Amino acid sequence: MNGIIHQCSHPNDEDVHFRISEEKIFADIFHYLEVLFRIIKPRKVFFMAVDGVAPRAKMNQQRGRRFRSAKEAEEKIKKALDKGEVLPTEARFDSNCITPGTDFMARLQEQLKYFVHNKLSTDKLWQNVNIYLSGHETPGEGEHKIMEFIRSENAKPDHDPNTRHCLYGLDADLVMLGLTSHEPNFSLLREEVRFGGKKSQKRITAPEETTFHLLHLSLMREYIDYEFSPLKDKLGSNYDLERIIDDWILMGFLVGNDFIPHLPHLHINHDALPLLYKTYISVLPSVGGYLNENGHLNLANFEKYLEKLSEFDREHFSEVFVDLKWFESKVGNKYLNEAAGRAAEKEAARKGLRKKEVEMLSLHKKEAMADDEEEDDDLFETEFRQYKRTYYMTKMGVDVVSDEFLSNQAKCYVEGIQWILHYYYHGVQSWSWYYPYHYAPFLSDVRNIAGLTLTFDLGKPFMPFQQLLGVLPAASMDLLPEAYRHLMTSEMSPIIEYYPLDFKTDLNGKQQEWEAVVLIPFIDEKRLLAAMEPNNHKLTKEERDRNRHTECALYTFDPEVDFTYLSTLPKLFPNIVHSYIPVEAWHVSLDHKSKRVDRSLLYFCGFPTLHHIKHEVLHITNLNINKICDNVTVEVLGRSVFVNWPHLEEARIIAVSDGETRFSLDEPPGLQRIYDRPSSPPPTKVTYLSDKEQKDWVKDVQGITEYYMKRKGIMINETSVILYGQLLTGRKYVPKANGVVELEKQWSKQVLPFAYQAVVKDIKAFYSSLTSFKSLDELFPLGTTVFMVGNPYYGAMGEVQESQDIIQEGRVRVVFNVHHEPQMESLIQNQHKYCVKYSPGYFLASRLGVTSYLVSRFSGSIFIGRGSKKNPCGEQRANVGLNLKFNKKNEEVPGYTKRTEKEWLYSAAVEELLAEYLERFHEVFDLVSRNSHDDVFYEDDIWPGEDQNGAEKVSEITSWLKSHPVSSTSRASCDHQLLDAIIVEKIEEIVEKSKVKKSKVKVTVKPHLLFRPLEQQQGVVPDPDASYRLFDRVVNIRESFTVPLGLKGTVIGIKGAERQAEILYEVLFDEEFAGGLNIRCSSPRCYRLPPFALINLSHGIRVDHSSHKLMAIVKPQPVTGANYNANRQLGGLNHSPRSPFVPTQVIHTHTHTHTQSVSFTLKCKNNLLKISQGNQQTPPPPAAPQTVTNQPDSPLSPQSFAMKGTMVLKEMLKIDGTGGSSLQELVNTVTDLLTVWCPQGLVVCQVKLSNGLMLHGPQCQSENDAKEKAAFFALQRLVIQHTMISSLIKCVYVTAGLLLPPQGYGPPLWGMPLPHPNHPSHPFYGPTGTFPGAAAPQPAPGVPIGSHNQFIPLQVKHHVDHYQRLENIFI
Repeated sequence: MNGIIHQCSHPNDEDVHFRISEEKIFADIFHYLEVLFRIIKPRKVFFMAVDGVAPRAKMNQQRGRRFRSAKEAEEKIKKALDKGEVLPTEARFDSNCITPGTDFMARLQEQLKYFVHNKLSTDKLWQNVNIYLSGHETPGEGEHKIMEFIRSENAKPDHDPNTRHCLYGLDADLVMLGLTSHEPNFSLLREEVRFGGKKSQKRITAPEETTFHLLHLSLMREYIDYEFSPLKDKLGSNYDLERIIDDWILMGFLVGNDFIPHLPHLHINHDALPLLYKTYISVLPSVGGYLNENGHLNLANFEKYLEKLSEFDREHFSEVFVDLKWFESKVGNKYLNEAAGRAAEKEAARKGLRKKEVEMLSLHKKEAMADDEEEDDDLFETEFRQYKRTYYMTKMGVDVVSDEFLSNQAKCYVEGIQWILHYYYHGVQSWSWYYPYHYAPFLSDVRNIAGLTLTFDLGKPFMPFQQLLGVLPAASMDLLPEAYRHLMTSEMSPIIEYYPLDFKTDLNGKQQEWEAVVLIPFIDEKRLLAAMEPNNHKLTKEERDRNRHTECALYTFDPEVDFTYLSTLPKLFPNIVHSYIPVEAWHVSLDHKSKRVDRSLLYFCGFPTLHHIKHEVLHITNLNINKICDNVTVEVLGRSVFVNWPHLEEARIIAVSDGETRFSLDEPPGLQRIYDRPSSPPPTKVTYLSDKEQKDWVKDVQGITEYYMKRKGIMINETSVILYGQLLTGRKYVPKANGVVELEKQWSKQVLPFAYQAVVKDIKAFYSSLTSFKSLDELFPLGTTVFMVGNPYYGAMGEVQESQDIIQEGRVRVVFNVHHEPQMESLIQNQHKYCVKYSPGYFLASRLGVTSYLVSRFSGSIFIGRGSKKNPCGEQRANVGLNLKFNKKNEEVPGYTKRTEKEWLYSAAVEELLAEYLERFHEVFDLVSRNSHDDVFYEDDIWPGEDQNGAEKVSEITSWLKSHPVSSTSRASCDHQLLDAIIVEKIEEIVEKSKVKKSKVKVTVKPHLLFRPLEQQQGVVPDPDASYRLFDRVVNIRESFTVPLGLKGTVIGIKGAERQAEILYEVLFDEEFAGGLNIRCSSPRCYRLPPFALINLSHGIRVDHSSHKLMAIVKPQPVTGANYNANRQLGGLNHSPRSPFVPTQVIHTHTHTHTQSVSFTLKCKNNLLKISQGNQQTPPPPAAPQTVTNQPDSPLSPQSFAMKGTMVLKEMLKIDGTGGSSLQELVNTVTDLLTVWCPQGLVVCQVKLSNGLMLHGPQCQSENDAKEKAAFFALQRLVIQHTMISSLIKCVYVTAGLLLPPQGYGPPLWGMPLPHPNHPSHPFYGPTGTFPGAAAPQPAPGVPIGSHNQFIPLQVKHHVDHYQRLENIFI
């Protein structure tokens, strides 16, 4: 847990201005733990371990870290003050306080106890899990305390070998710890770590914005098996993967860890690991056994391994030797190793070695150089010994490198290896042991170790205050009790030499500063305790309470235990009711061994494996798929298989194709059935691929091949057959007959391609055991929270009432909380007023007086190097660009830049920023404009004057950019749909004003219209048909999550993804909540949620409007002279995601080829309005005005368009004389149209009405489109708002015939060509039930297609009696 504490308390050590309150730290830690809990979803145990007092071996490393961090913090503060920066008056957070025994850790422990009690008493998911809390008062490192618990559980007789473990943390040694358990199902959860980034870059603290990775040790075990597969042939039956893994762990210790330093010149980034593995493979067959025997070092075998490995020392020196001989030939040095010789002389002089010894050494070197070439080997060995001797003298400060010294070095090092093995396999074997040197010996000097006897004295761990005094620097003395502080600072202190104010560091071959050796003296335990003894009595009672050890505590939920738990921070965390049971710590004997597991063909979902598919180490074996496609179809079509090997995911195969032929399921829309019985073969249809489809098939193959190679390191070879499948999204309870419910698999609507050779069939999948419901009364017990997924009350949250009297009849009684949604229509219509205006680069360039190239270049990256172009100095470069666009990553900065298909657009903020940049540093613009083809520019070329300091100028530019708000603005993908910050602010205002009390409605509901939030159903989208748009109102239906259950919000962003399940919606919620994010809003009330966590309330409103409408039965009449277009579909106005227009639903009508008339039946519950036209006996309605009957074929003007649409509506609704005069006013109400050109090239038309009201149409690409849409919009709004119509009816146009006025017109009035009624590709269907034999209505296309020069029937709503609607829905 220490990683979480550090992450939440000091996320950016580079920012000396950063301050954070302790309360904020605690709240962030709690939230981080909640998110981790939901990611992992533990079933049995959740173990939280904070680092306690560590063994002495670890304390040396902790001491070095804390001294370095204190020194770095001091240097940063000094640097900021030298620059004249004013620092906050509040004290900065000292990260060294995250050490056992400090006051901060004591307060954190109390808050962690509160957190556990709170979650157990309020969160259902936590109540089913045993919660362990091992705080800073329990000795031991956090991860080792967890492993001790796992070993204790493993030793129990009733332990389940299939138990799955997930360990969280960033430390690399977690990999080793996980593998030591030999548990088959073990994974590591960790944050993504990006290397090579800027030091000043702020770490992301919010877990929701953090990318987490899951490292599967089950897969890593298999890769280790492959790494050492050459041993299988040499060892035969003696080959044991578990023992190989043990030795692999041991080899990892040789490159260094927290307890011992790395061997000289053995660095991971210099290919040390391949060297260790290669040596192991060559030596193991001859040593007669393994090196690591369950945590016990086999010294004889280990010595043979090191003997072979020691050849590396000579190989490394031979490279140095060759270079030194060449150097000697050039300069005639008296030493082959001039550097080593000089260091040896300096060290000898410092230690007082006699000058005569140095001269003799020099003479010896000269004699060696004079020997013949035949004596080169002896010379090499002599120089090699001198090379090592110099290392020991300079690094370890010894005067004489004797055999006794080297023997002691070898023993200490091997002793360290054995202590670490015990620590990882069995726990601490000695609290007091530590490696007493900063450096390790050469491999060639670790010899004669087979006869060593290695024993350890267990001892006792330090007390917390003893460790504090042992690891803290003097700069952090305030963290100590006052009684001990003088021991760090007083000159009279007996241990003052242990707290140097200045010290050196040595990279010792490493590259990162944090890897450097901190050269400070080791603490002498006896001297430390003796110095503390006289001051112990000065401790206060509170301090004595902190200076103690306690055991780990177990917390379980017990409803019988009920009492108030008092909070220590009642203003932040209120008092709670809880229950808990503390338990003892665990101890495991040294002889404990892990149990073996035979998994055979059982697949544990979520734990990937390389099994099940025949493959070679370098690639998947070519399966030579000579089977014809139909044979493959028989195997997999309509069945569930596992795809994406080795990360197996279950999928339902709906099509199979070999690039020429496609076999696919012939199912009705919406049906997702598994055909796994021979008696019910899947309905199959065969199609031959067109040229375009064949090209798409090739692209799918290329994409799959590239994905496997780049993301998984697997070559899948030739792909002959592709399977198209729907991934499993989750499971959903489906009501059946007689009150029975079944948990059925739900498949994604998205279809993805998969390579046939990477698909696994016929394996059993093990899914986690969850509570299973069998009946409706079990699924919907009294008090259960549910959500409505039908109309009315779509998306409303409710509570199940007593339903025993009706549940057997398939009904559930629910009380819903009904809210009135805030009205966003006005904001949607006028959003263009508040949107950030973007302009092309040439527009900014003309205003700034520069070229478009400079605008484009400076808005991206500009690199400036040291020196000049002709004489560059080093590779260091500074980026002085604005970094507002990222072409390769396809990212933009909202509010500043926007990318279109053709070009980049810029806001006025970019113009202001560039103008200031140009005014401050015009020299940079001058040079870049003169050297447009260069990628890097240089300081001396920009500022060539002798009195000009280019480095200072570059530093000035970077400081200015860093101080500007744009540096902290987050960037987003260019494909994301986002609402600007000012619009989000308007939404906040609307929501705040429209908050009203909720009302309750009690109804009886069919169970299939209810969605109950369940863990089993996570991943299942409540309404798969729901589509999302910006401004949509949504409700959170995910329980026990950061966002409170039932909280409503507004969609302000849509983050697309390749997979449907990975789409995220940015939602601005109506209220703040703990863990909320600041996403372009004023307070932390936003969150990013997937589709399965939401119900779209706006979608429910759209569906409600379309389902309660007038039903039109259209009998088409042949039209002469019409332009037939068989492929055209009409779905309403084309619109952008931000358009206020909602596409109307398409209802296809049935074709009657012999009918020569058109009639409209407009049906509303208790009244029937029939309008007929053509050869009918029904008397015709009153004639329409003459202006409507004679229509030109060309598109109408917006005024005529609105007038004629109004007349059509008037005639269709048979408006009588009472409302005629009122509606007549609407015809002449459009008095003016004003066209507005937006900077980004779009057009908006404003419609001015006779009453002075100004209405805005949507943004369009052309002026004509803008006028027509604005006119229609004005007409639509006027009719809807007209008060003389008490209940308006929503009309729907049809594909093959629009709702025509009741007069015969010949060609369509509004210029819309209709397809031929007899055309075979255009069947006509009406709504179900409109006439006998009518087919079901077809769904509306997702993106409407059609001409804008047409009349779109008005969307008006018919009033239906409330109880009658309930009768239709719930009965």
